[in-house]
Amino acid sequence: MKSRSAESLLRALSGVYLRRAIVVSLVVGTILNLINQWDAYFGVAPIAWTRLLLTYCVPFCVATYGAHSAFQGDARDRSSN
Repeated sequence: MKSRSAESLLRALSGVYLRRAIVVSLVVGTILNLINQWDAYFGVAPIAWTRLLLTYCVPFCVATYGAHSAFQGDARDRSSN
């Protein structure tokens, strides 16, 4: 039997929730990369590839964690009723 936490995480990483996390990552990550690496895109500085990739990973993780936390809360609410 899977733990409630594992079930919530699998649910957060599937279907509409996964697509939403990817969209959030692309939109927010692009905005943050433009802010953080403006000189690399439009100037003379080199692109920091590790920073670029991490800047997309952070909003993905935040969106996924938000969905996971919401599912955890729903599960607690249902078990207390």
